[in-house]
Amino acid sequence: MKPKLSAYVSDSVAQRLEIAAKRPGSNKSAIVEAALDRFLNPERDASGDAALIRRLDRMSRQLERTDRDLSVTAETIALFIRYYLTITPPLPAGDQDAARALGRERFEMFVAQVGKRIASGGKLVADVMERVSTSNPDLFIRHLEEGAPLGEAQAAATGSRAQEAAGQQPGSSPAGREEVDNV
Repeated sequence: MKPKLSAYVSDSVAQRLEIAAKRPGSNKSAIVEAALDRFLNPERDASGDAALIRRLDRMSRQLERTDRDLSVTAETIALFIRYYLTITPPLPAGDQDAARALGRERFEMFVAQVGKRIASGGKLVADVMERVSTSNPDLFIRHLEEGAPLGEAQAAATGSRAQEAAGQQPGSSPAGREEVDNV
């Protein structure tokens, strides 16, 4: 004969116990006994906890890599757009239709290339990060040590290179494009 216990629980715990006890092959006594045994047993299954912790750590590292890759992607797109807007002069009205047609053709080629990369499992961000870390392994560390957020340091460096490529002095604004620098 087992000893009888009486315990007070909150309404939410009581409702969950009722729902769990309705499952076939279970009852309130068995559920409470299993829960108390697991809670009170000093030799409870620590290996299950360790496996859960390892899995959570792995998931955290994956999320950190994904966050880093997303940051690199966002910075890359932002810098490309800034560079493009800085160096691209407006087209005359007569050339705009031809430029639109060429733009549509280039976009279709771009979409096809993205589709091929996705289908093959290729990761451009991983390839770029590998090249950057191989060619300049302390790039990210150096900018963090200087106290500048990664995005600002990269933007400053890329902005200077874009201006030099456009034949301007770094730090100056292209004629008629002052609003682009504020983007």
